[in-house]
Amino acid sequence: MSIETVSVIIPAYKPDEKLLHTLEELVSAGFADILVVDDGSGAAYEPVFEKVKAIPQCTLLRHPANRGKGAALKTAFAYFLDNRPGGAGVVTADADGQHLAKDIAAVSEQMLRGGHIVLGVRDFSGDHVPPRSRKGNRITIAVFRLFFGMRISDTQTGLRAFPRDLMAEIAQAKGERYEFETQMLFLMSQKKIPFDEVPIETVYLEENRSSHFRVVRDSVRIYSLILGYLLSSVAAAVIDELAFFFFKSVGFLSFLPIPLTWTAAVLARIISSLTNFFINAKLVFNGKTDKKTLGRYYALAVVQITVSTALVYFAEHLFAVTAPWLSTLIKTVVDTVLFFISFRIQHKWVFNAGAAEQK
Repeated sequence: MSIETVSVIIPAYKPDEKLLHTLEELVSAGFADILVVDDGSGAAYEPVFEKVKAIPQCTLLRHPANRGKGAALKTAFAYFLDNRPGGAGVVTADADGQHLAKDIAAVSEQMLRGGHIVLGVRDFSGDHVPPRSRKGNRITIAVFRLFFGMRISDTQTGLRAFPRDLMAEIAQAKGERYEFETQMLFLMSQKKIPFDEVPIETVYLEENRSSHFRVVRDSVRIYSLILGYLLSSVAAAVIDELAFFFFKSVGFLSFLPIPLTWTAAVLARIISSLTNFFINAKLVFNGKTDKKTLGRYYALAVVQITVSTALVYFAEHLFAVTAPWLSTLIKTVVDTVLFFISFRIQHKWVFNAGAAEQK
């Protein structure tokens, strides 16, 4: 197959002449189908889109009002699946001239060869890269490795190729704006969808001033999954540690034939875990709250509390710890490490019904 079987998708919001230049380059490179989505740019940008419509290889899709990059991509995905039955897949690119036609072609060709999702990854080490882009990518790379175990060289790239048989599943990712691109990666991690990377040229025009990315608001959307899990876990952890401290301090359970540390930890976890389960299910992972999901959650909780309590108990005896506050401090450190491990398991198994059923 050739790149003629690949449709290029370009979401465009208030574009300038750089969009038209990109379209000309794509046609010259051999692309025969380009889907441009006007995401509610307004009447002032009609002259640009009139020129887009005049290009035979271009199809213009329109949103009456601005809905966001994610919504624009989903609109184009749906149009492709309904109207391009012979298409092998799509490649997404930005409208601001940062993606060169040769790189869009290279990513498309790799998708045709390997049949996987392909990410066009940039080199952020150059002096011409804006500091906020360099720092932002380093942070997101670290976050993805820590929370998801994914090794991605460029988590913010908009140049991505998707084979046809994966597009419907990828379109299920949450989000209507910039967060949709990150949610795609979350979904790929959860579903264990393989991907390839292709190095592309790093282009920043006018230090990326044409970007419509809103740093605070869009960053919160992008990291909503991780932030929600963090807040849920912090709330549960506070409840857990306070309850543990209370049960260790009052000592009214010391008559039981098991160590007080174990009793206090179990009771504390029971109090905090149900709240954590419902918050994660409803607000974080958008999973179910049925018996099977609850069973998986508590299977993980049992293992987690066993490991946590065993390590705390071992540390108490190894270092002769007797003060409740010091036991609580040790437990906090142990639970912090388990926090990251638990996220991966909840994301990929507990609240991922499809993966759980396959097992």
